[in-house]
Amino acid sequence: MQITVRGHQMDVGEALTGHVEETLGEIAAKYFDTPIEAQVVFSPNAHLIQCGVTAHVMRGLTLRCEASATQAHAAFDGAADRMAKRLRRHKRRLNDHHINSAQSAGLKAPYYVLSGEDDLDAETPAGETADGAPLVIAEMETDIGELTVQQAVMRLDFDADKPAVLFRNKAHGGLNMVYRRPDGNVGWIDPREA
Repeated sequence: MQITVRGHQMDVGEALTGHVEETLGEIAAKYFDTPIEAQVVFSPNAHLIQCGVTAHVMRGLTLRCEASATQAHAAFDGAADRMAKRLRRHKRRLNDHHINSAQSAGLKAPYYVLSGEDDLDAETPAGETADGAPLVIAEMETDIGELTVQQAVMRLDFDADKPAVLFRNKAHGGLNMVYRRPDGNVGWIDPREA
């Protein structure tokens, strides 16, 4: 596994780098056969040191954990403990519910990233091009998988970059969404139940 350790506005020594590589290596070996890469970033935040760990553990599964402490070692240990706990839960769910069979591709859907006000010139109206159409920054295609609600929540837990997961509900075939609420809980939208 390729591990990158860096400090943002701070120096990361060899001892801390060695501790990070050893700990992440042990966690990865325990839960996955061939993890891909991990990035660890340390940064000062007021009187604390914040550690963010982003690990690409397998195709389609990226995990991000953060922790803060007064010492860099303690901040990393907190983030690594959270990562180990989430990976343990993920592995248990894989074993309990045979998620590998549910990973089949579902519905293909277009995915667009529209510009915000920061991306525009002063002469152009907010969110539009010169001809009045919305400004599209990127066009991609994404899979909408057929999952159970529990599997969708697990994907939400592991995809740190996504605030919500749209999926086709295995129980009835309708489109559903799970999302992270501001209070930290998970919300579930099922239009069929309304």
